[in-house]
Parts: sequence; C-alpha cells; structure tokens
Amino acid sequence: MDLFQDLNPPQKEAVGHTEGPLLVLAGAGSGKTRVLAHRIAYLLSEARARTDQILAVTFTNKAAGEMADRVRALVGDVSAGMWMGTFHSICSRLLRIEGRRLGISPDFTIYDEQDQKLLVKQVMADLGLSPSKLAPSGVLSRISWAKSGLLTPDEYAKRALGPYEKRVATVYPLYEAALRMSNALDFDDLITIPVRLLGGHPEVLERNAARFRYILIDEYQDTNKAQYELVRLLSSTHRNICAVGDDDQSIYRWRGADVTNILNFERDFTDAKVIRLEQSYRSTKTILAASQAVIQRNKMRKAKTLWTENPVGRKIVVSGVGGEQEEGRFIADAVEQFAREESRGHGQFVVLYRTNAQSRALEEALRKSAIPYVIVGGLKFYERKEIKDIIAYLKLVSNPKDSVSLARIINVPNRGIGDVTFSRLKEFAADEGVTTGEVLDRVSEIESLKPGARRRLEVFGDIVRELRSLSESHPVAELIGLVAEKSGYLDHLKQQTTIEAMSRLENIQELVAGGYEFQERSETPTLAKFLEEVSLVMDIDLWDDHREAVSLMTLHNAKGLEFPIVFIAGVEEGLIPHHTSFEDQEELEEERRLFYVGLTRAKERVFITVALGRRGFQGWMPQVGSRFLEDIPDEFVETITPFHEERRPAPVRDHEDWGEEKIVHTGSRVRHPDWGVGTVLMSEGYGEQLRLTVRFGGNVTKRVLARYANLEILDGEI
Repeated sequence: MDLFQDLNPPQKEAVGHTEGPLLVLAGAGSGKTRVLAHRIAYLLSEARARTDQILAVTFTNKAAGEMADRVRALVGDVSAGMWMGTFHSICSRLLRIEGRRLGISPDFTIYDEQDQKLLVKQVMADLGLSPSKLAPSGVLSRISWAKSGLLTPDEYAKRALGPYEKRVATVYPLYEAALRMSNALDFDDLITIPVRLLGGHPEVLERNAARFRYILIDEYQDTNKAQYELVRLLSSTHRNICAVGDDDQSIYRWRGADVTNILNFERDFTDAKVIRLEQSYRSTKTILAASQAVIQRNKMRKAKTLWTENPVGRKIVVSGVGGEQEEGRFIADAVEQFAREESRGHGQFVVLYRTNAQSRALEEALRKSAIPYVIVGGLKFYERKEIKDIIAYLKLVSNPKDSVSLARIINVPNRGIGDVTFSRLKEFAADEGVTTGEVLDRVSEIESLKPGARRRLEVFGDIVRELRSLSESHPVAELIGLVAEKSGYLDHLKQQTTIEAMSRLENIQELVAGGYEFQERSETPTLAKFLEEVSLVMDIDLWDDHREAVSLMTLHNAKGLEFPIVFIAGVEEGLIPHHTSFEDQEELEEERRLFYVGLTRAKERVFITVALGRRGFQGWMPQVGSRFLEDIPDEFVETITPFHEERRPAPVRDHEDWGEEKIVHTGSRVRHPDWGVGTVLMSEGYGEQLRLTVRFGGNVTKRVLARYANLEILDGEI
C-alpha cells in the first residue's frame, strides 16, 4: 500500500519527517488522526522501529482504539505490541513493570473519583474536619492541582496561603499515606509517580528513554506540567518526538492543561520542524470562516489560516428565544423538521451547552417531542451503585489492602455488620499498623468484638477468601457472575421484585457481557487489567456514535467529535464566556477557544440560541448575547429573531467627573470596586435618573442608580 496516497502535501511531509522533534499544528478537521496513523504505519513498514519501540499517546481510550484500527488497516496486526493508549494507561503499564523501586506493588488498585472522595472524607474525619465546612470535593481538587503541578505534600504546605489552603495542606500528606497503605493510586499518581521514578532513578530513565525510539503525542495542547515532564524525560535519548495538536483547541486549563506547552515547543526543542495542517475537510466555507473570525481575536496562539474546498454552505443561524423552555422547543422543532424534510437520522444532531445544568430543559423538550436522545457525561455506567458495588468486591479480591473498597461493601447486601463493628475493625487495624482489608484474616484476634459480630465478620471474610481463590482459576466474566452470586447481591435484588431492582440486575448482566468483550480483545485478560480499564474509562469512551439518537453534551466533551448539524445553546454573557472568566484574560481566551471548538464540530449547519432570560436562584434573570457573537461577520450570520432588546444607548456621566459624558447600553461591561466586572442587562431612564441592572461574577445581579453606583465603564458604544 502506498502510505502517501490520498495525503495532501503538508500531511505527507509530517508522515515522512521521522528524525528529530516535530510539531504538527493541526487545525480543526485537518486530518491529524490520519497523519498519526500513517506516520506509525510508515515507521513500521520502513523498519525504522519495532512495534515495542513506538509510544503513541492519546487523550481518550476511544481515540486510541480508532488509531489502532487505522494502523491495522494500513499494515496489518504488526502493531499489536505497541505502547498505545492514554497517558494514564501507558503510565499504569510502566508502573506495573518498574514501580517496585518506589514501593509500588504491581497489583495496585486505581481509585476513581468516588473512591478518592471517600478516602478524603475518612482522612478529614480523622483530623476532625467537618465536610460541611470544608468540602471534600474541593479538597480533592486542590490536591489534584498540586499533584499535576508536581508539588509534594511538603512543597504544597510551604506554598499554602490562607486558612483554606493550610487545612488542605494537613489533609494532603495523610491522604497520600492512606493511598500507599491501601496499595492504591489515584489518577494523578499515575502520571506524577512515573515522573519521580524516571527523574530519580537514572538507570530506569536510561532503559525506558532508550526503548522508545519514536514518541507521538496527540492533543499536545492539553498536556499539563506532569505530562509535559514525562514526555520530556522519555524523549531525552532519541529526541524523535512528534507533538500533534492545535493551540486554538486548548480548553482544559481548569484541570491543569497548559497551552504554553505547545506554544513553547520550539523553545524546548530548538531544532524542531513545524508543519501546519491548514486544509480542513470537515466544515463548510461559511462555518470555517466564521470560526476563524472568532478565534483570531485571541492573542495567545500560533498563526494559522484554515481553508477548505468544501461548499460554501448555509449561514449560521442565530435565534433569539424567550427562555429555556422556548429554547428547547426551538431545537426540538428544528430536529423534527430536518429529520422529516431531509430524511436525516437523529444521530446526525448534537446539542452543545456550556454547563450541565442547561440540559434539563433541553431533555424535557426532546422527550415531549418523542425524539430519542443520549446524554454524554451524565451518570456513567460504571458509577451506578450496583456496578460500583460489584467492582468494589473485585478490587478487594485483587488487592487485599484496599480499605476503601472494603468499607463500601462490607455490609452490602446487608449482613448485620454495623458501624460499631466496623469501628472495632478499624481500631484494631490502626493498632496493628495494617489496613482494614488485611484484618479480615485476623478477626479472631479482635477481643473487642462481641461473638455475633465476630461470626458475621468471619462469614464475610470466608466469602472474600473463596472469591480470591476462584479468581485464580476463572476468567473475568465468570468471576463477575460468581461475585454477584456468592456475595448475595443477586438474591438481594431478586427478592425486591421492583422495576428498579430488575434494572440493576440487567446492569450487572451487562457488566458480565463487558467482561466477555474484554476477554476477547485483550492480550492479557487478567482481573488487574480489567479493573484498570474500568477505572480509566471516560465519558466519551462510552458514547455510541452509531446510535440513532440526538447527542447532548457539554462543549468540553465535544472536542474531537463532528456532526452534520450542531446546536449551541445559551450563547450568552455569563454562560459562554462563563461569568467566572470575566476578570482573567487567559480564561477569557480559553472561553473563546471553547466556543470555537463548538463551531468547528459542525460539518454542514450551525444553530445558535440566545435567551432573553433564564430562571435562577434570584428568579427571572435577563440575558444578553455573548460578546463572541459580535466577532462573527454579518455576512456569515442569519438572525431569524432579535436575540436581545434593541440597544438604545443612554448617556450617563462618569460618577467622579460629571463633565465627561459616556454611553452605556445593554451589553456594556462595567467594573465595580467590590463586585468586580459585570455586564449591563437592562437600562431604564436617562441621565441622572438612569438605573442599570448589572450581572457580576458569581451570578450576582444588582440594580443600581448609575450616578451613585461607582461604576467604571469598560466599553461604550460598539
């Protein structure tokens, strides 16, 4: 097969340039996945590297699977031994090989977000910190931020400012100690511990940096500090690193992503080759031109100009709606019309929004119209209670030290092991310096237990030991069924005879089916590998792109996807850009990138809705269209209804110097010394009697008399 066939000139150059650092700036829809797959195939077909000498990193398991399929289609199954997957799966594999040097056992458990939060709660309880005064989710977020920035507990404590961070600093080291005692790692550990391993053990670095002759990193703009450092270390020997990404699509700053990693690539690798993929194959000329007009307003970006040979296409439709209910009806009606008049399947539509809360009214409208839909990022399959319970049994079977999993299922289903009994178990474990899971084999030694409680614990221990023995001789799918049966979980659900219980039984059966699928596709179908996959599964990995249903998802979840028809709901000040970004220029630029990502998901049509008002904690809240809409030239937009009240400028004099006259209108941005930056939602009256309704950050709305409001007008007439 001619691997350069059907590639455009820049794509060919990117595939063929194999030696030295390479930065591929890949615009939206420019075929970056094709380039990555062809580059891997070229390296293998030209015998430049063995499969185990290639490291290919993606940001989702779904993307890794698609890339593997493409490579197989090009060169067959020779790619089977390659290191290909997400940062987390690659690092997990590395730690199971090399982790003992840092005291990490190969059978470690990966704690998901719920497990991490439970562990934080346990640590806070030991410290006497109330979850009502210090939210565990907030504590976990700060710890995650510290880890992604490679800050140890001691380093974080030294930098802690104010009482909140100082309290987090007391939780962080104990949380780390609890993880290690349970032989468990959290998501951030999977990256930061390999960085410490490679940075602190020269022989480990030398071995692994020599192994990976070629490194390919997809979505490089979304790497954080720890991921950047990992890539730098692994590429230190051969320096054949190919970073592919688009700085205009960097939208994960809130979880540690640093766009400067891609912006400074040429500083880090001074001899880097830079190739721009600017021909887009996805969107129409109109959508592409409108998107370019939006993103070019950002200052932190590398210059690139996308173009396409696709048709001009229809204008972007901006529709004003009264509120969220009317917005939902508008979208549902449009879907029905397209489906009827153009014979489109429901899978061709996606509705994007900035916050998850916006989905409620959209769902309601689609349900009333009997339109099938699926939410990406709703309650995940692996977060359902019954699935979490069965997985917790499996984790305890795999890792006897797993105290979090034990706490979850020791009395599930109810077997009479109450809080007092579990407290005695924990006290004995603390005295002995072991985990509660390890104490299950020593229940007879706990003198504080009453005879009945001891018997119940011994019965539970027998169940776990039997399942552990069965795990050695039964494949994963059968073991899942055995866990559900011998734990009493199946009987517990069958006895309830409710629709909910039947649904839970079906979910467990689906988990068994997932076990069989895992066995069929995995080279090493072990229980540990299955649990690793389950722990690292992402929202988008579970999305079925072949399902005939309208997809509903946040703008963040949409990156990397494409649809013929895209609806972007709620393009209003305070939503997109989000009100929390008003006073931070870097965050505002990320919000602009987020809107750009939404626009460039569309192949044929884009519909944007802007509400005149939405209901909130303070009742009906007036809205104004996003400032980003003003960046789109009129020639690319069709406004089918007014999306805010007519802007009638009203003169107002500056509060300090009434001799200087300024103009404020609906949509003007102002600053208050206490409330910060806000947007004018409504103006009433004139001159000294002018009253303004202004929404500030934190969704705070104030109605003020302009002459006394102490407002600084940031922009006047547009």
